[in-house]
Amino acid sequence: QVQLVESGGGLVQAGGSLRLSCAASGRGFSSYAMGWFRQAPGKERESVGVISGSGSTTYYTDSVKGRFTITRDNAKNTMSLQMNNLKPEDTAVYYCAAGTSFGGLWGGSSAYWGQGTQVTVSS
Repeated sequence: QVQLVESGGGLVQAGGSLRLSCAASGRGFSSYAMGWFRQAPGKERESVGVISGSGSTTYYTDSVKGRFTITRDNAKNTMSLQMNNLKPEDTAVYYCAAGTSFGGLWGGSSAYWGQGTQVTVSS
């Protein structure tokens, strides 16, 4: 069993930066692929990016490549999402998730989800 708690959301102007964190409790953190997802009002949830259990592999959706970076610290059971050059279309509730496979997690197959944190980017 893994519990996930996101933090770091807020209101930022376009072009600004935010850093989201996901703290995990439970066993076996490093064995899970971790990912960030987002859901804007009236839209379906989308995958933002995924990181492998070791942290050596990451994958991002095209719209955030070059702007967002996912990292993890397995010693601290944490994962972060550094978001730079934010755009109004990045406004959404952001969720962290853990999954047993990298590819499965990218497709939304997650064993565990956090409660979400709101990110609002003003123009």
